Amino acid sequence: MALACAWSIGLRGVDGEVVEIEADIGQGLPGVSLVGLPDAALAESRDRVRAAVVNSGETWPARRITLALSPATLPKQGSGYDLALACSVLAAAGAVPLARLRGVVLLGELALDGRVRGVRGVLPALLAARRLGVERVVVPAAAAVEAGLVEGLEVFGAEHLSDVLAWLRGKHGTLGAVRAGARPRGGAPPDDLADVVGQLAARRAVEIAAAGGHHLLMVGPPGSGKTMLARRMTGLLPDLDVDAALQVAAVRSLAGALDPQEALPAAPPFVAPHHSVSSAALVGGGSGLARPGAVSLAHRGVLFLDEIYEFAPHVLEMLRTPLEDGEVRLARTDGVVRYPARFQLVMAANPCPCAPPRDTDCTCSSLTKRRYVARLSGPMLDRVDLRVSLRAVEGLSWAGGPTEGLEEVPEDTAAVRARVLAARAAARERWRDAGWPTNAEVPGPELRRRGRLPHDATAVLERQLRSGAMTARGADRALRVAWTISDLRAAAGPEMSDVVEAIGFKGFVNDPDGEPGGWAVA
Repeated sequence: MALACAWSIGLRGVDGEVVEIEADIGQGLPGVSLVGLPDAALAESRDRVRAAVVNSGETWPARRITLALSPATLPKQGSGYDLALACSVLAAAGAVPLARLRGVVLLGELALDGRVRGVRGVLPALLAARRLGVERVVVPAAAAVEAGLVEGLEVFGAEHLSDVLAWLRGKHGTLGAVRAGARPRGGAPPDDLADVVGQLAARRAVEIAAAGGHHLLMVGPPGSGKTMLARRMTGLLPDLDVDAALQVAAVRSLAGALDPQEALPAAPPFVAPHHSVSSAALVGGGSGLARPGAVSLAHRGVLFLDEIYEFAPHVLEMLRTPLEDGEVRLARTDGVVRYPARFQLVMAANPCPCAPPRDTDCTCSSLTKRRYVARLSGPMLDRVDLRVSLRAVEGLSWAGGPTEGLEEVPEDTAAVRARVLAARAAARERWRDAGWPTNAEVPGPELRRRGRLPHDATAVLERQLRSGAMTARGADRALRVAWTISDLRAAAGPEMSDVVEAIGFKGFVNDPDGEPGGWAVA
């Protein structure tokens, strides 16, 4: 009886652990038995691996082969174990030195002719391998750029099984070493905020949202600039640092959305699912172990939900936990996975179903409008920090100057971004000892405990609470917005005017009996 081991990485969400693959060649009729909770793709690897070994010029043992993947309680998914399975069988047969396999993690799917194909999740697998103390990893050559994003590992890219076997037999130079140390870089320049005509209140709301990490709702007629403002918001946000960029790239790798030739991105992601999206596509799901959804793909960036009242109410309600906790926890038959989901939610909507360009042309009844806006529940709306109404654009600028009725040329992205970055730096310094990078992430009790507000400012919030116009959660969120407004003007702390402005953005209610799209202060 011959026994050998190889190692790979098993992923549960973005977390991973080392999987030991044992190959035992014993007496009995020729065949392959695979144990250790494999899924369908992994169970089919028996035939793929055998064909790849034979077509690579090696001899497949004509005996009883048992392959065990440990830990046995961890569900194993995908075809990324093929390379490790093949090497463990050949090591058990004596065709590969067993000592060369120790301390090496093998990742890759095998084609029938022995080619090593790329698989999903190479980046999070390498991050897990580094965290677990692994030193050497063999990955598909197609994933070399992705693998190069991780420092602290000796990584080799393989194009064919025969190259891996030659390397294990001591023939150096058969595998290409992957150079690590890639850094985030910017992509195409973002659209400029100066392109948005008018809408001073909405531009102010977008600036505050970007500076404090707050959630935003914009309501206005078609063509008023809601989508333009949302798409320009990522240009105001700070670039991702290396750790954040790796988190974003790891989620994209699991979802199969990472360009294998793309360097580590520096720009925050912008994700805009269609209003017909399912709950599984929005927050994650699927059979077996759940896959990441749009909220995780928008991690460290912006999740834009256009036509928010057209989304199914039960789908919107699933956003509550990610908004509060910054992560998604999904339970399926094969186990529970966690994906990061700390994003800024930006929503846009028409004021009514008929959505005329001008408010006076609305034909919807009050009941119709009430039913329309009721698709966004009160508890969900209470988690939105800023709400702003947009009006129809009544003039355009054809020469780059101000339009008729506008007082000045709109500020461009660079000018607004400078204020946003300064405000973020002030908030990060204030909450540095607690580790909160933005005002939006500070718990309400901590805001009240450490923030010294003037009596007239706190009195405004107290009146809102006593009158029932605002919930306690809403008051905390208004207080966070007030701190952000204070940071934007480089003040030591919020004053009454900051709190009043924050309440003005927070305390709007839709008035179906008034003008379509009109907002009244509660």
